[in-house]
Amino acid sequence: MKPKDDEKQRAIAQATFDLVGQTGLSGLTMAQIARAAGIATSTLYVYYPSKDELISQLYQDAKTVTAARIMEGVVPSLPYRARVRRIWENLLRHRLDQYAEVVFQEQYYNSPWFTEGNREFSTRLMTGFYALMREGQEQEILKAVPVPLLTASLTGSVRDTATLVRTGVLPDDEALHQAAFSLCWDALKA
Repeated sequence: MKPKDDEKQRAIAQATFDLVGQTGLSGLTMAQIARAAGIATSTLYVYYPSKDELISQLYQDAKTVTAARIMEGVVPSLPYRARVRRIWENLLRHRLDQYAEVVFQEQYYNSPWFTEGNREFSTRLMTGFYALMREGQEQEILKAVPVPLLTASLTGSVRDTATLVRTGVLPDDEALHQAAFSLCWDALKA
């Protein structure tokens, strides 16, 4: 069997991300993806036997990259607040740099196609992030609320800041990042 072409897989992924950003998951068809990726629909089915398998695999691939990027440079020797700030910055940069991919992940996560297996997969990938939130609670640095509420507050801050930057309402500069993270930190801290 001939190995799958990495370039075609990247084209399929990018086409899917872009199309989901334009039309959403519901109306997405394999024919649209193939056309946008510049391949035959029959070729797409060689790579992914169904739309469900395609979006599930792309979610896992994208989530793996996102989870790794979130934790870049987050080392135990940094003060606690600096580690949380690094995660916030990493999330912001990832959202700005890979917007279509992030929108795809969010739409898939909130869709009826999202499987329990992918929920467990996502939770495993985010173990380090959740552990950092629990560490802050144990040290009485962060509010004693359910960890998903803390993470939602942090990611919501990033999402809304990125939207303000992407739409040109606010600049993408260090002063803005500092102000936005400061507001986020005030919401998280005990």
